[in-house]
Amino acid sequence: MHVSVCSIIEKMKLENLTPELDTEKIHVNQSDVNRPALQLAGFFDYFDAERVQIMGKVEHTYLGHKTDKDRKDILERLLSSHIPCLVICRDIEPFPETIELGNRYGVPVLRSDKSTSSFMSEIIRWLKVELAPSQSIHGVLVDVFGEGVLIMGESGIGKSETALELIKRGHRLVADDVVEIKKVSDETLIGSAPDIIRHFIELRGIGIIDVKMLFGVGSVKDINSIDFVIRLEDWVPGKEYDRLGLTDEYMEILGNKIICNSLPIRPGRNLAIIVESAAINHRQKKMGYNAAVELNNRVMGNIQKKQEERLHLN
Repeated sequence: MHVSVCSIIEKMKLENLTPELDTEKIHVNQSDVNRPALQLAGFFDYFDAERVQIMGKVEHTYLGHKTDKDRKDILERLLSSHIPCLVICRDIEPFPETIELGNRYGVPVLRSDKSTSSFMSEIIRWLKVELAPSQSIHGVLVDVFGEGVLIMGESGIGKSETALELIKRGHRLVADDVVEIKKVSDETLIGSAPDIIRHFIELRGIGIIDVKMLFGVGSVKDINSIDFVIRLEDWVPGKEYDRLGLTDEYMEILGNKIICNSLPIRPGRNLAIIVESAAINHRQKKMGYNAAVELNNRVMGNIQKKQEERLHLN
């Protein structure tokens, strides 16, 4: 995975001080960035030249105290290290030799009007999303009451029809058929639709429908976290299904464990209402209330009460 320096310029609204360089062909594949403080002092051990290099007021002031020759030598060693780009923050005017050496070694010199800390936070967050490990999964992703529900199951089992009913009930479609998933942290997965099929749903017997055009912009969403999974499966007579929900089942996506509920399909079941109820129940659990645990506590309390009454009678 990589992003081009051109994309960074567009996303971060940077000024390109070396416009003659082709930033589309220069790529960044590290989500972390570096402020070359020790490097300006001559210490290049463990220097990760693949990171975006960022200079702020401190680095610029330090270089300003150097002689012209020393400053040029420092900048030349930095810019000749095959770094992807150099970003100067706080709208600081770069030294002339910075532009000269950037052009010589093919390193774009960019400028931002943001403070150094703010810019670093913003670009790290964006790069982590863009460069996150990714995987495509066959399924449907819907935002239901603010919960990202990934609906999975065999082809033709009713995933898209369920999503359409949820959209009619006021919820939002994120992706149908193919969900592109990115792991942005050990706790968070986000899903989106490929650009070519975004906002479209395929219904067997009907064809392709444009959800955004039919139901309005409030019925779609470009990206959403994945909070839990509902797996649709054919009802198997005699199979034991979980009826209490005391223990959570999980599935693993990109190394993250996500709660997964298996939902058996039989004629007459209103899947949209079941998915809505599952979303609300999931929110309750996150807020500390578990209906299954509450029922179990009541049952166990009632059993204990009966036992105490028997002992008292005896």
